[in-house]
Amino acid sequence: MSLILNIEKRDLKNKFPEANKVESLTQSIKGVFYSKKEESTSITIPYADFKKVWREAGGSSLITLKGIGEEKEAIIQAIDFDPFTDDPRHVDFYIVERGKVMEAEIPLEFVGVAPAMKELGGLLVKALHELKIEVMPKDLPKMIEVDISSLVDFESQILAKDLKLPESAKIIGDENEVVAIITEAKEVEEELSSEPESIADVEIEKKGKTEEEGTGETSPKE
Repeated sequence: MSLILNIEKRDLKNKFPEANKVESLTQSIKGVFYSKKEESTSITIPYADFKKVWREAGGSSLITLKGIGEEKEAIIQAIDFDPFTDDPRHVDFYIVERGKVMEAEIPLEFVGVAPAMKELGGLLVKALHELKIEVMPKDLPKMIEVDISSLVDFESQILAKDLKLPESAKIIGDENEVVAIITEAKEVEEELSSEPESIADVEIEKKGKTEEEGTGETSPKE
């Protein structure tokens, strides 16, 4: 079930009145919705309502837009932030077609404790942070969990095809792409000193065997 957001059509002919400027900063946020079949429509959204829905939906969950014509199911396509306050000031919504599959990049959330980190002092290498899938809108997940408890030694690995996906979801791309592995600290140090550019996009987390119980758990990617 998607979240609901009330919207109003924005009058583009009345851009600069001071009253509208004050309201936009304190009460509402500007936006637009569109799709391949639907032309772009400018809207305003209650600021507090958008912030609440955004916290719950993230960048991939379905949001139902109400207030202009028929209800529309959408995902957040892009958000523009104020460079000084870091508050959202404009949002793009992409309307999805009901009953038809859609493509989406879903963030990965790493959970659990890897025995190879806790017992062998290995390092967790997160080689992938998002997974591109094809999925029915009703099954669109906010995130995909990656349980690293299966990483028991330095030969263990988690592939894209090992991840638990919604029933209608299908991976776009290589199903054998590596998502996470455990490597020895010495190997990583050698790579960092010889070819730092080759692992610039790989996130590495250290968890030694001298750490206290339970500290081998990784944090989800923000």
